Amino acid sequence: MLTIRDPRAANLARRLADVRKTTMTEAVITALEHALRRERDATPLAARLDALARKAKAMAGPAAREMTKDEIDALSGQ
Repeated sequence: MLTIRDPRAANLARRLADVRKTTMTEAVITALEHALRRERDATPLAARLDALARKAKAMAGPAAREMTKDEIDALSGQ
C-alpha cells in the first residue's frame, strides 16, 4: 500500500493514475522507473556541447576560420 503524505505529490500521483487508468502505486512506480531510466541514459551537457561543436566545425569545412570579436559582436547586435 502506498501512503503519500504530501498533498501535491498525492494529487500528481492520482492524476497520473487516472490518465493511465491504473492505481496510484503503479503510476508512481512507472514514473519513477522512467525517471531513473532517463537519468541513466542522459548524455552529460558537456558531451552534448562537444558533439555540437564538432558537428559545427565539420559543417564549416576545411577553409573555416575562427570569427573575430567584432564579427561575434555584430551577430549579437552589439
